[in-house]
Amino acid sequence: MALPALFGFLAGLLMIIAAVMMNTREYLIFFHIEAFMIVIGGSIACAYMSFQYRYVNIAFRAIMWMFKKPKSTREGLNADIMRLIRWAYLVQQKGLPALEAEIRTVPTNDPVIKYCLEIVTTAHKPEELRKMMETAIESEFERKVVPVTILRTMGANAPSFGLIGTLVGLIAMLQGLGGGAGDEMFKVVGSGMATALTATLYGIFAARMICLPAANQLQQKEEIEQFRNTMMLEGLIMLSEKKSPRFMQDRLNSFLDPSNHFSIDRQIK
Repeated sequence: MALPALFGFLAGLLMIIAAVMMNTREYLIFFHIEAFMIVIGGSIACAYMSFQYRYVNIAFRAIMWMFKKPKSTREGLNADIMRLIRWAYLVQQKGLPALEAEIRTVPTNDPVIKYCLEIVTTAHKPEELRKMMETAIESEFERKVVPVTILRTMGANAPSFGLIGTLVGLIAMLQGLGGGAGDEMFKVVGSGMATALTATLYGIFAARMICLPAANQLQQKEEIEQFRNTMMLEGLIMLSEKKSPRFMQDRLNSFLDPSNHFSIDRQIK
C-alpha cells in the first residue's frame, strides 16, 4: 500500500468535506444523480469511444494502483544487482548455458527481464543483444503508458462534461421560468441550478482528485520500472560478455544513489 498517496487523497477529501460542513448543514444537496450521470457517464463513454477497450479497462484499474506500492523500489534495485552478481558467479563457474535454469526463477510479472535472460543464453553478439533488449524495454514502456494518456484524456474531458451538465441545468431552469407559478416554478429552477452547479463540481473533482493524480502516479511508476529494466539490461549484457562480478558491481552501482550502493563484501559478511 502506497500510504503517502492514500494519505494525500484522504486529506484532500476530508478538507473538501470539512469546507462543505462549515458552509451548510444540508449535505445531501451535493449529491445529485443527474449531474453524476452526465459527468461520469460522459467521461467513460468518451474513453471507450476514443481508445481500445482493453487499455481503457487497464486505465480504470490504474486508479486503484495509485494506492499500491510500486514494484521497483530502492531496496528492490539493490536486490536486482545482487541477483545479477549471483548469475555472474554462476557464469564464471559453468558458463552461459547455466543461466537456462535461472529463467524459471524470474517472476511471471517480469516478462521483459525473462525474455532478456532467455536471449542472453543464445549465441548472439553483445551488440545484437543490446538492440533486442532495448527494443523490448522501450516497447514494454510504450504499452504500459497508454493508460496514462487515457487517464489524462478523461481528466481533460470530465470538466467539459461538467460544463455540459451546467448547460443542461440552465436550460431546465430557463424552461421552468417560462411556465408554471409559485412553488412549482421555484422547484424547477432549484432543480436546474442544482444540476448546473454540481455537474461542474463533479467534473473538476473527478479530473483533479482522481484521473490526473492516477495518470501521474502511473507515469512515474512506469518510468521507474523502465529505469530498473535499463539497469538490468546493462547487467545482462555484461553477463554475455562474461565480465567479472567486481566489475559488474562497480558498473551497476553507477545507476544507484551512493547511499544505496551494492557491496559484494558486505553481502559476504
